[in-house]
Formats: sequence, C-alpha cells, structure tokens
Amino acid sequence: MRKRSFWLITGLMTVALLGVFVMQLYYIREAYNLKSQLFDEQVNQTLTAVVNKIQRRSAADRINRKDIENRIKRSQDLRQRQLDIKDLRQQFAEAADLRQAERESEIEKYLNQQDSIIRASYLAPKVITENEFVSLSPGGSAKLDLQMDAFVDLKNYTIKGYSMRSKPISAAKTFNFRTVQSLPDTIRYQVFDARGFPWFVNLPKISDDLVRKFKREDNLAKRKLELQIAALGKDSLAYKRGYNLLEDVAKEMNEKNVPLSKRINFTSLQETLKKSFLDHNITQDYNFRVKLAQKDSVLYLQASYPQQTFLPKNTYRTTLFGNDLYRDPGVLEINFPNKNTAILGNLSATLASSVGLLLVLVFIFSYTLYAILKQKKISEMKTDFINNMTHEFKTPVATIMIASEALKDPEVTADKARLKRLAGIIYDENVRLGSHIERVLSIARLEKGELKLENTEVDMNDLIVIVLDSMSLQLQKKNAIINVHTDAEHATVFGDELHLSNVLYNLIDNANKYSKDVPEITITTKNAGKNLIIEIADNGIGMSKEHSKRIFDQFYRVPTGNLHDVKGFGLGLNYVQDIIRKLNGTIKVSSEKDRGTTFEISLPL
Repeated sequence: MRKRSFWLITGLMTVALLGVFVMQLYYIREAYNLKSQLFDEQVNQTLTAVVNKIQRRSAADRINRKDIENRIKRSQDLRQRQLDIKDLRQQFAEAADLRQAERESEIEKYLNQQDSIIRASYLAPKVITENEFVSLSPGGSAKLDLQMDAFVDLKNYTIKGYSMRSKPISAAKTFNFRTVQSLPDTIRYQVFDARGFPWFVNLPKISDDLVRKFKREDNLAKRKLELQIAALGKDSLAYKRGYNLLEDVAKEMNEKNVPLSKRINFTSLQETLKKSFLDHNITQDYNFRVKLAQKDSVLYLQASYPQQTFLPKNTYRTTLFGNDLYRDPGVLEINFPNKNTAILGNLSATLASSVGLLLVLVFIFSYTLYAILKQKKISEMKTDFINNMTHEFKTPVATIMIASEALKDPEVTADKARLKRLAGIIYDENVRLGSHIERVLSIARLEKGELKLENTEVDMNDLIVIVLDSMSLQLQKKNAIINVHTDAEHATVFGDELHLSNVLYNLIDNANKYSKDVPEITITTKNAGKNLIIEIADNGIGMSKEHSKRIFDQFYRVPTGNLHDVKGFGLGLNYVQDIIRKLNGTIKVSSEKDRGTTFEISLPL
C-alpha cells in the first residue's frame, strides 16, 4: 500500500470517527435536554396536584370543622329543646292535676245538688251499694222489685216522671271531695214515694255536660301543648333550612385577617409532597419551603441539605392559593440540589452505550491502523526475505553453474585434481542450497503445526561442545573467543537433538556474525530448580529495547548499520522461539546498544 493511500484511509477513518463522536455528543445532549424537560414536567405536574390537594384539603378541613361546630350546636339546641319539652310536659301534667282537682270539686258540687233534689223529691232516700242494688233488683234475693231512674236537669230542676217548680232544697252535703274519687260511675238510691212504695233512683257520677266540658278542656290543653312544642322546633327548622354550609365556609375562607400559617397544615403538606413525588417516580432528595408571595418571608422550611441554596435553575415554584383575592396566596418552592446528577444517572445506560460504542470504534480504528502498519511491515519483511532468499539461492546456483560449465572444458576434465575440486564445490553448494531450503520448509511446517519432534534424552553440555566443534571453521575465520562454562550438574533434557542443535547453532552464529571486532562468546549452563538454564552472551553490536521486543517475529531483521555483509532470512530467531516453546521452555533476551546481547534459554529437566 502506498503512503498516499494509507494516509487517505487514515484521514477518512479519523473524520468518520470524529463525526460519530460529534453525533454521539449531540444525541447525548438532546437526550439530556429531553430528560430535563420530562423531569420539569413531572415536577410541575406533581406541584399542581399537591396544590390542588392542599386547597381541597383546606376547604374540606374547614367544612368538617364547621360541620362539627354545627353538629355541636344542633346537639345543644336539641338537648335544650328536649329540656324545654320536658318542662312543658311537666307544666301540662301539673295543669292536668290542677284541672282534676277542679273537676272533682265540680263533680262534688254536681252530686250534692243532685242529692239535695233527690232528697227533696222522695221519702227516706238512702245510698246503697252495688251489691245491695243487685240483691234488691228483679231476680235478686230480696222481695222488693222496684226501679226508678232519676235524672236531674240543672236548668229546669226536673226529675224524670215528675216535675218541680221550686228550687232544690239545700241541705247538708252528702258527698265531699275525698269520697268523690271512690264513687262508682252510677250511684244507687233506694227511695220511697208519697204512697210508701219503694223505688230505685240511679244517679250518674258525671253528667254528659261535664264529660263534654272535661274533654273540651283536655283537648284544648293538649292542643296548647302541641303548639308550644311545635313552636320550640320552628327556630331549629328555620336554621336548618336557611343555613348554607358552603357559603358560610366560603365567607370564612375569604376573611382577610386569617394568616397563611393557619390555612396550611405543614405536616400534611410534607407528607403529600413525599407521596406525590413517589407516585411520579421522583426519588431525588429535595428541599422545600413555604413563603409569602407579597413579602420575602419564609414560613416553613424543610431541607435535606441545609447548606444548599435555592438556585433558580434547580428550583420550582407554584402559588398555593391562587383563588384568594384579598389574602396573601402563599408560594411553595421545591429545590432539587442534585438535579443534574439525577438526570445524568437516568442517562447512565445511554452514556454507557455511547461511550462503549465510541471505545469499540476507537479500538477498531486503532486495530485497523495497527493491522495495516503490521501488514505493511510484514510485506516489507517478506520482500526483504524474498530478496535475501534469492541472493542466498543465487550464489550457490551461480557457483554450481560455473563449476558445471568448467566441467565441460576438456582440459579441466583431463586434470583430475581440478575435476575433484570442482566436484567438491558443486557438492558443498548443493548442501548449502539444501540447508536453506530445509530451513524455510521447517518454518513452514512449524507454522502449520506439521513439524514432528523426535524427543529423546539429550545432554545439553555435550550438545554445546558438538555444535561448537561443527562451527569451528566459521568461528576461526573471525578469530572468535569462546568461553564455555558448563557448570550444570544436571543437563539432561527431553527434546529433539537435531532441532536443539539448530537452536544453539543459530544463537552462536548470530553472536559471531553481529560483532564488529573480535567476537567474544560466552556459553554458560546452570541449574535453577527443576530447569536447566543456558545463557549465550556476546560483545556484539547489541540492539535497542524496541528491536529486542520484535526479534522473535517472523521475517524481522534488526538493522545492522554498516554491516552490509550480514545476510539472512529473518527466520532464525522465530524458529528458535517455536522450538523452545514446543519443548515447554522459555527464551528471553537482554541487550544494550553497542554492549552486546545475552539470550537465556530455560528448559525443564
């Protein structure tokens, strides 16, 4: 990929990411504004509902109080009416007793008048009892069988069957006040006429005129009592019919001198606010206060956070009694100190998803750039690898070609020494070419997991000596100084001897190649617990930390500065790492620029 294309893609992705970021900020802001508006609407609706409840409750309290007062008054009036009725009835009873006494006096007078007339009209009149009358009457045990009904008309002074023109003869009273009550309804007289014949005279105890008179008096007294009782109930009835409770309460509520503190139950207001906010799913802490609308005077304050002030942006207010025309209507203010925190808390899911999406996009963008750069470097390393491989393959092929052409010359074939030398060159170059090919194929098999290790017990102290012996010519060409310290008492590991030798060969060969002056290579073995530690150190050109982190990557080659004679595929250390890992070991590197490099291999015993 060209740099221009890469930067173009990077710019476009950056612009797209910034666009997404700006859009997310816009939507978050809109969501915040929407949540804030919804919160404001919910609070205002709650305040309206609370004010309506407070107004209705205030009116209801006044109506109830007035109704209770009226009930008490009606109850008092009813008790007083009952007492008055009781007094009237008592007076009626006393008047009846008085009338009864007067009636008995009239009855006494009437009976004595009748008695005097009878005594003046007959001979030897005698009052008899009812039993005597029964025995003397027809059918009785006595022989006398006479009867006479007497009735005296007080106006004409006549007796039935006789007539009289004179007044009754006054005589002593036969009946008195005390005996009247015990008299029967009909008084029996036994009398004799002028010829001496016996008769019976019946005298009613009370005349019909008196009976009608007494009934008339009783009726008048009862009617008078009823009228008096009815008169007592007229005032209460008129009050009940003419009284309007709501009008009375309305008049009371419009009184100018009633202060706001007496029109509001603050405890009830607090409970109503709490319940209404919970009903509208508002659980944030709040402060509220009641103050006068016409004066800056606070009547009641309930604060969860006393140190917080009522800031305008977090405060909602409403009039408590908006219908009052003459009195201060009062103001209810609600303050939410943590309004923004609460709204952002409600947006936590939105914010989390937006931040998560942005992080995912940033990660994808970064990973894409990383992958592009990595692929670019891998592509460059593969190009270097192909160039190096071509160079490495080209040299032995060219040498073999030259030697083959020389063999075509009859003079060369005639010279057996030259022929033998050319044949040796061709063989050596073939071996070299085969080694390169085998190395590439081994890396490919390692990547595919097709490389099978033939693990056996290997003594690493002996293997180090064998590898150094096989590399003696290469080391002698650069006059390398080799220091071997095989101090490990237990150096036997379980692994593939061929690949372990290749590992040692690669590390020692790198230490030999990447040295400016005379290479000094130190090889040390030691035991650490159940592991064998192999260290290969040199005094070569070393490398920076940035390069030391990547030297085990495939195709990666550390820049060697002016050492242009050092060739390679960039596969050696990658191969070393893969082999060590397959043997359950680890490899580490420590290096400093121009001060050498140390590789440390750890293998389980």
